[in-house]
Amino acid sequence: MAVAAIPEGLPAIVTIALAVGVQRMARRRAVVRELPAVETLGSTSVICTDKTGTLTRNEMVVRRAWVLGGGEVEFDGVGYASGGRMRMRGAATADLGGAVRELLEAGALANEAYLACDEAGRTVLGDPTDGALLVAAERGGIDLGALFRDRPPAAVLPFDSQRRFMASTPVTDPAGPVVTYVKGAPEVVLAHVDAGVATAAHDVLTRYAADGLRVLAVARAAGVSADATELGAEWELLGLVALIDPPRPGVVEAVAECHRAGIAVKMITGDHVATATAIGRDLGIVGESPPMTGSEIALSSEEELRDRVRTTDVFARVAPEHKLRLVRALQSGGAVTAMTGDGVNDAPALRQADIGIAMGRAGTAAAKEAADVVLGDDDFGTIRSAVEEGRRVYDNLVKALAFALPTNVGEALVVLVAVLAFPVVGGVPVLPVEPVQILWINLVATVSLALPIAFEALEPGAMDRPPRRPDEPLLSRFVLARTVYVGALMAAVAIALFLLTRSGDVAQAQTLAVTSLAFFQIFYLLMCRTRTAPLRTIGWASNRWVFAGIAVLLVLQAGVVHLPFMQTLFRTVDLTAGQWLLAAAAGAVVVPVVAVEKWWSRRRAGPSA
Repeated sequence: MAVAAIPEGLPAIVTIALAVGVQRMARRRAVVRELPAVETLGSTSVICTDKTGTLTRNEMVVRRAWVLGGGEVEFDGVGYASGGRMRMRGAATADLGGAVRELLEAGALANEAYLACDEAGRTVLGDPTDGALLVAAERGGIDLGALFRDRPPAAVLPFDSQRRFMASTPVTDPAGPVVTYVKGAPEVVLAHVDAGVATAAHDVLTRYAADGLRVLAVARAAGVSADATELGAEWELLGLVALIDPPRPGVVEAVAECHRAGIAVKMITGDHVATATAIGRDLGIVGESPPMTGSEIALSSEEELRDRVRTTDVFARVAPEHKLRLVRALQSGGAVTAMTGDGVNDAPALRQADIGIAMGRAGTAAAKEAADVVLGDDDFGTIRSAVEEGRRVYDNLVKALAFALPTNVGEALVVLVAVLAFPVVGGVPVLPVEPVQILWINLVATVSLALPIAFEALEPGAMDRPPRRPDEPLLSRFVLARTVYVGALMAAVAIALFLLTRSGDVAQAQTLAVTSLAFFQIFYLLMCRTRTAPLRTIGWASNRWVFAGIAVLLVLQAGVVHLPFMQTLFRTVDLTAGQWLLAAAAGAVVVPVVAVEKWWSRRRAGPSA
């Protein structure tokens, strides 16, 4: 009974199911570093994702530029490799043309990127935003090679997430004044310019941000850029540059599918709040509450933040250190959280999250080391695919349990009923199935049929149901109910067939009983390929390993019944063709019983099931 009751094959089945999930996710460009993360992905209820490079292409393109006097420049064309041109509108005077040229030159000089041409086409080496400014200057008619030869940088103040601007002091005429070009977040740069100029720029900034454009302010300052304190108190604003990072193909559909699956998608970006709001609206990421900024996150108490993050889906001007607080706030509210990141400072948040997801292309080694999953293409669509794969793996684990446990219960009941109710002959109870035959069914038949379940396809509607609760037991009501009634049915079939045929040869009746158990498992395996849906919904041929497992078991069972040395080992005898059909018919009893249970479950669940 101990051998019959213990599911020895379950550890192997669970490990193989997780390993198959890892392999399938790797083919979809999601590399899993921790095996249990595959199952955890299936219960993810919140995905916190960076915008740039994950929801978008990380290929910034300048769309508009504005200078004082109301003049604007629009740029046509998308991408570094495209042609494009510049169109002037507004007060297109000679002075305005000179102002636009200086704005574009300043954006190119306050820059840390390079344009390169190779066989693959035009590429940017460095920050995509800096690259977009170089492309814009080139399209505006500026010879970048000549510009950098004549005015190489004498001092550079790199961009910093705390300072939120960069500055560069080019080499100029020694007799002239020292000039430094500054570019950065508008709210930082505009705080250093004349109040009237800042007011006019704010109106343009609001309009650009409402269109989903990312805006940079460019200014000119006196002093050397090597130290921010040497740039003087007031700067001269040269203008605003508006950029866009186009969404990745399929992101809108992937976000919508996550919402249908009951998964909240929260966008985290360093953009201006108005820009983040517009982009979130375009991508379908719109929460019940208005966006939060990084400063609001920093000033909120733990209780305030927990309540706010539940209904907020857009977070703007967020620094890496804010991500850790976001993850903890979501987890304190009971959410199973996946967090993306690529920088060294993202590592604490990635480690804290239930699922840390690092970017494979743009990610640092520290971020990848802290993450559970590494994306090969940095694409949000791959995250959605990983969650889908996690749900498939969990469903298959449940199916494997629902298949294996009834087998063990049925075998144990066969022995228990025989010991309690059957006669004892010569001090030994008459058993419908010998102990060695139970060992055969338990170790060989069950495992060879249960392993193919790990390869089952995704069930229809798996991404239309809400995430399972993290505290939901694997031995759910569904599994326990199947274990009880299928196990009882299995024992009843074997005992009934034995009692009906034992009047002749007891060994032959036992052989019939053990063969009926093998067929019972074969037919029950087919019914376990879906939880409640008819088998046709996933297709009979969607998992060829099921039929390979059935074929292997039938060959082995034929050997047990007919090969002399196997007969000696397992105490079996030959069966006729009619007896084989009788055993198969007895095992097929499980098909209509489980079919009725599935039909009743679908009816109770309603039309959406």
